Amino acid sequence: MKQATATTNDRANLLADRILQGAHALADFTEKLTEKEWQTPVAGDGRTVGVVVHHVASSYPVEIELARMLASKKPIVGVTEEVINKMNADHAVEYANAGKEVTLELLKLNGNLAAEAVSAFTDQDLENSATISLNADAPLTAQFFIEDHALRHSFHHLAKIKATLNK
Repeated sequence: MKQATATTNDRANLLADRILQGAHALADFTEKLTEKEWQTPVAGDGRTVGVVVHHVASSYPVEIELARMLASKKPIVGVTEEVINKMNADHAVEYANAGKEVTLELLKLNGNLAAEAVSAFTDQDLENSATISLNADAPLTAQFFIEDHALRHSFHHLAKIKATLNK
């Protein structure tokens, strides 16, 4: 964890550390997988392990941009389950053959960038809220959004991957 100084935000740094914890856990687990395991469809999902890991890696920038919107008290509109499902399906087709090395590099890069971006949030940024179309237009805080998306995402998919592979 980063050493707190007068210019750091402990809350934001804790969130950033937990984002990195999830990204590292996903990377550490999946880097040891065989090519057959990397190409295994995730139970209940249908996408391969490799596509799901690439999905997590490539989602960080979007998740952080949406959190920044909430921190600026701007509502998130037009993001629905249908939109996300289409985006995920399109991603699965485009990255069906995503290689493990490239994907894990992207996971590391984007995980680090997400953590760096979150560590720059102030307490007020984290507490600011706006409505989110994906959540029935509930006025949710930027901190909730960070925890529910950028932070939880890697842990959520890692658990599903482990269950699929019985590991």
